[in-house]
Amino acid sequence: MIWLTWRQHRKQGLYTLLGLAALAAFIVPTGLAMRHDLDRLVVQRCATGGELCDRGVNQFIDIYSPLLYVAVLLLAVPLLFGLFWGAPLVAREIEQGTHRMIWTQGISRRHWAWTKAGLLGGAVAVLAAGYGWGISWWYEPLQFRESRFTEVFFDVQGVVPVGYTLFAVALGLYAGTVLPKVMSAMAVTLPAYIAARVAVGMYARPRFMAPLTRSLGIDDRVDLMAGAWLMSTEVRQADGTRVTGGMMVCRPEGDGGLCAAAREMGLRPGAYNYQVYQPEGRFWTFQWIETGIFVAAAALLLWLAVRRVRRIA
Repeated sequence: MIWLTWRQHRKQGLYTLLGLAALAAFIVPTGLAMRHDLDRLVVQRCATGGELCDRGVNQFIDIYSPLLYVAVLLLAVPLLFGLFWGAPLVAREIEQGTHRMIWTQGISRRHWAWTKAGLLGGAVAVLAAGYGWGISWWYEPLQFRESRFTEVFFDVQGVVPVGYTLFAVALGLYAGTVLPKVMSAMAVTLPAYIAARVAVGMYARPRFMAPLTRSLGIDDRVDLMAGAWLMSTEVRQADGTRVTGGMMVCRPEGDGGLCAAAREMGLRPGAYNYQVYQPEGRFWTFQWIETGIFVAAAALLLWLAVRRVRRIA
């Protein structure tokens, strides 16, 4: 079975390695360049502070902010595994009729399904782990301005790409047992994967752990909490009544009263900014929770797929 699996999927493996090599050819030089310029423009200039530091930060952002949009394209990597590794795994065999020969050669359907799923699942998990580590390394210089919790970047680094990839492959495999046509299996895998990712990212992730809150007077020094996930901010009156979303930073006027902008908003003495956030230290906890959700879903889909294989005529 190991030799058969290798023979059947070696082209897929080769194309996947070529694709990851192309990705590495992009992230390695740009990652090294970002580290060099971060040290030159930000670290060295900001050692003494002042206007030179601000100009260095702005220059670094101007050069590398377009790379932030590249991460959006990287979201598709786990899905590609599901479409081109998972969906054809069973669907192609049935579509071409080769399953009748394979399943009559002294190998049980269960053994065939578990062996192929295990070998391919292990291979894609290793590739996804390498991909997640590479993107984490690439993204590190940008973290002084962006939180690792930021949408998109949370999804392409750390350990969650492994969970996404295993889920995508298992989803494609199961779709191929329900709709034994490669294109049909792909057509189901695509929206189902996107729906699962959106549901977990938008509705489940903010509830993994109860967020923390803090209050800052509108004349307090603003602490940006670098690396934290700022979930919501609003301006409140002293009695807790919400005035508006966002933040108000307002230096008191000479007589110690509220500034003109605060008075125009109807704020009264004692008004404050109220923030709801997840601290930076919870990043890896969130990563492991979300990975566990998708690995568990992948295990369930794989079990259902093996049951379906045993019943295919």
